Amino acid sequence: MRRREFITLLGSGAAAWPLAARAQQGERMRRVGVLTNLAENDPQGKSRIAAFVQGLQQLGWTDGRNVRIETRWAPADAERFRTYAAGLVALEPDVVLGTNSAAVAALQQATRSIPIVFVTVADPVGAGLVDSLARPGGNATGFILFEYGISAKWIELLKHIAPGVTRAVVLRDPAIAAGIGQFGAIQAVAPSFGVEVSPVNVRDAGEIERAVTAFARSPNGGLIQTASPSATFHRELIIKLAALHRLPAVYSDGIFVTGGGLVSYGPDRTDQYRRAASYVDRILKGEKPADLPVQAPTKYELVLNLKTAKTLGLEVPSSLLARADEVIE
Repeated sequence: MRRREFITLLGSGAAAWPLAARAQQGERMRRVGVLTNLAENDPQGKSRIAAFVQGLQQLGWTDGRNVRIETRWAPADAERFRTYAAGLVALEPDVVLGTNSAAVAALQQATRSIPIVFVTVADPVGAGLVDSLARPGGNATGFILFEYGISAKWIELLKHIAPGVTRAVVLRDPAIAAGIGQFGAIQAVAPSFGVEVSPVNVRDAGEIERAVTAFARSPNGGLIQTASPSATFHRELIIKLAALHRLPAVYSDGIFVTGGGLVSYGPDRTDQYRRAASYVDRILKGEKPADLPVQAPTKYELVLNLKTAKTLGLEVPSSLLARADEVIE
């Protein structure tokens, strides 16, 4: 290239730089808060938040360029939820993502005007977070974890993989509407499967250990873990107790199975985080949470741990293997 042509090209490029810089400076930085019930060092928590961030990026929102994402981690700690919710609201975000009922309740205590999008909430109407699924009516909307009817699938799955089970301990959180609802759905169908069910509260580790240990003294027992932030927080203890007492166990979330549990069935939670990005995008573009209907899960997954089944002396039916979305060898 001749020197004169290079100078001309350089000059035209330099003229364009201020225009590009002015365009970038003129783009208003938006702020998105995230309040999650998982720990910052939890691989599944990181994976789910990453899916949300990736979903936003695919819609044109890049962290640090045109949106700033503020994440607060509060694993099963009500006081921390309230503190972090107040802190996020003080930042005046354009929208906040809440990852369970407790997070959304804390956020709504802090604000009734800042939009909230939620994921993995089992019963937003029963918890008082929205007026109805079709018309949320307030400052929150999002994606429900599942309907209570799925709880019947857990006891069916337990009998399918461990036909000898006649008793089941059901871990539930009685402090949340979903804990009562899930246990009620299991209790309603248990007699048809020939299973007697007993609830165990998951408020603290000592309570869980004492109750499960006492239950396991009698034979033919199994375990069902219903969805709750407390159960997720205590999942290592729950998996350990099931293994120690040789209890076939069914879980609501695949993270229990990757951690050594037997089998799980439930919605793909990571997919919910990804879908939540679409609602955040719509709110950032001017839509209101009150006008966005609460959506149900579209993807469910069955996760099976063959190593755990072998340890328990269980022969996994071929029909169950064929249905599994993920098999851990």
